[in-house]
Amino acid sequence: MPPRRSDATRAAILVAARERFAADGFERATIRAIAAEARIDPSMVMRYYGSKEGLFAAAAEFELRIPSMTGVPVETLGAELVAHFLQRWEGDETLLALMRAAVTKEVAAERMRTIFATQLGPVVARAAPDPDSAATRAGLVATQMLGFALCRYVLKLPPVAELSRDEAVRWLGPTVQRYLTDPV
Repeated sequence: MPPRRSDATRAAILVAARERFAADGFERATIRAIAAEARIDPSMVMRYYGSKEGLFAAAAEFELRIPSMTGVPVETLGAELVAHFLQRWEGDETLLALMRAAVTKEVAAERMRTIFATQLGPVVARAAPDPDSAATRAGLVATQMLGFALCRYVLKLPPVAELSRDEAVRWLGPTVQRYLTDPV
């Protein structure tokens, strides 16, 4: 069965939305600009997604792509996770756009919570010495990664923004490691 035109239209809208949200942020991106980039009428965006918030939620699909970490020695998990997160932050503007929007828009904040709970949570649960603390541990790891990303990539705090990736891993790795494996 050949793809329907509506599938192609939805895909074009999402591509354009991801580009606009990444470039302009949630507040400045407009339905008109997204529609123009997708070469469609703005009413089509509203037809498929209902609102700018609905479009953002659909466009903010993001995979952290956390590797299984099954072969990683438990004592290096923190450093491995930090290195992975830095690579993801530096390789995709979508997560930055999502973080910027999450500060002021509940739909973006909920999307961010879902991403971290569903994608980071299981990795942390495998490393946690006690299953009851896994959700708290995942939340604490998220505080480190999100806080660091905010300071490095959004606020561009000079000391943090100027760290090399290896230096950042050396600074953050032990803290994340403690959150993952230390007794409560």
